Amino acid sequence: MKIYFDNAATTRVRPETIDAMLPFLDESYGNPSGIYETSRKNRRAVEEAREKIASAINASPNEIFFTSGGTEADNWAIKGAAGIKGAGHIITSNAEHHAVLHTCGYLSKKGFEITYVPVDCGGFADPDEIKKAVRPDTFLISVMLANNEIGTVQPAAKIGAAARESGVYFHADAVAAAGHMKIDVKKMNCDMLSFSAHKIYGPKGIGALYIRNGVVIEPLLHGGAQEKNHRAGTENVAGIVGFGRAFELCVSEMESENKKAAAIRDKIVAGVMGVVLDVRYNGAKENRLPGNANFSFEYIDGEAILLALDNAGISASTGSSCATGSGEPSHVLTAIGVPDVTARGSLRITVGRWNTEAEADIFLRELPPIIKRLRDGSALN
Repeated sequence: MKIYFDNAATTRVRPETIDAMLPFLDESYGNPSGIYETSRKNRRAVEEAREKIASAINASPNEIFFTSGGTEADNWAIKGAAGIKGAGHIITSNAEHHAVLHTCGYLSKKGFEITYVPVDCGGFADPDEIKKAVRPDTFLISVMLANNEIGTVQPAAKIGAAARESGVYFHADAVAAAGHMKIDVKKMNCDMLSFSAHKIYGPKGIGALYIRNGVVIEPLLHGGAQEKNHRAGTENVAGIVGFGRAFELCVSEMESENKKAAAIRDKIVAGVMGVVLDVRYNGAKENRLPGNANFSFEYIDGEAILLALDNAGISASTGSSCATGSGEPSHVLTAIGVPDVTARGSLRITVGRWNTEAEADIFLRELPPIIKRLRDGSALN
């Protein structure tokens, strides 16, 4: 039996979502920019999905713009705001996803100045420290809503309030959070929000950027009038429809699914911490995504753990899939104070809607002997 505990990397597409998408891959395949019947039908489907997604985050449909995924949405928010300003200062944290960090790094080479506010040992950014970092030329604060590696949920409403008081745009990367916690862009004082379908049992290759009415950023892509002249390119109708359906289902089932995921997660955490020695549980104990558990095991390499688990039929990760193979310890774990040698022994378990307590039992049976065997043969021990 294969056990999949890497739902933060991507998720299986729900059957209901596939059913919603299929007509737009086969029968109704017209370009939604056309004026004939099939195109009009597809345009309606796109707008219905936009309404569902807007409703899920308490936005207006005309504030939702579809992208190819969360990475494009992050790039667009940051580069788009920078393009309007031409120069200036951006504030972010040192534990962001690489889609934000690398984009800020790119802009720093173009003359923009970036302040990386540190997070504490739980992974939290301090809203007061963020506000203190604001300068006269600051135009953007970008802090993720929930961390994709350690699950810590940021005090986004306080960060958004600090940004609003300072007259600065606030962008939140909600790729890890959307569908797993309630999001209200108005209560968060959010100006831009990035999210993606494939983290919430929807298809890959489709995401969105919320842009609050009145916020002006430059387009990232040019070449067409799609998305109200904001994002050129023929719309991915099937993907958009799937995104809307997946988000709709996640929001409607959020309370029960979160309760189930947290119970399985807590069982795994208690089992690992109660049996395995020299292990660290990373991230916040509270204010954490319900399905996330992140451990660091002393004296061994995380990729060796993954390979051994894979041989036992269990899929997991060491952290962000976007950084897999880099050979470097997780920047998120380093940011929260985990020593490099310990961070290299990290393991992330992320629980999804199809996981069961029986699977957690199998994992807890398989993991301890794997850790012992690897430590016995480790040069780090």
